[in-house]
Amino acid sequence: MKHDCQDLIRLFNACFSGDYNTVLLGGAAEPEYLPADAEHRHHRILFTRDYFRSALHEVAHWCVAGAERRLLPDFGYWYAPDGRDAQQQRAFEQVEVKPQALEQLFCEAAGHRFSVSMDNLGGEPTDPEPFRLAVQAQRDRYLAEGLPERPVRFIRALTGFYRPGVLPQGHTEPYAGSLLPPGNAVCA
Repeated sequence: MKHDCQDLIRLFNACFSGDYNTVLLGGAAEPEYLPADAEHRHHRILFTRDYFRSALHEVAHWCVAGAERRLLPDFGYWYAPDGRDAQQQRAFEQVEVKPQALEQLFCEAAGHRFSVSMDNLGGEPTDPEPFRLAVQAQRDRYLAEGLPERPVRFIRALTGFYRPGVLPQGHTEPYAGSLLPPGNAVCA
């Protein structure tokens, strides 16, 4: 299966450019979220180069951010770059559980391989297993308790495009097909 970032851009923009005034754009040197301003009428999610997983990860952050945070550059969060010590890495992992759980669901919907990202190649080594288990537990909680509207909308679009009729593991409700609104083949 071909996983092309241009397809992600098209799917995301079809889902969210209208009522959320947000677009997904590739080709950035670093991922970034920029709210609309005098020069740009849309909020912009920028992902790294043409990396499929970078796009899914940044969309996941956007899906976690509330309305007020979506008005701030990078959602108003401070980011500790690669090279974190163990304490900084634990703090990083705490805020990454929900986005990476959504990213995992997005990967599943698109039929793309997922693995957690520790994002700390030059930092103090830490055991990835507790973080991997926390992400998996959050993913399972999302499926058991329900997902917010924006991730469901994107999962429906991904599943409808990449895996029509397929259900995410552990979920009983289809994301595609009859749940898509009339006249909208990519997004619900």
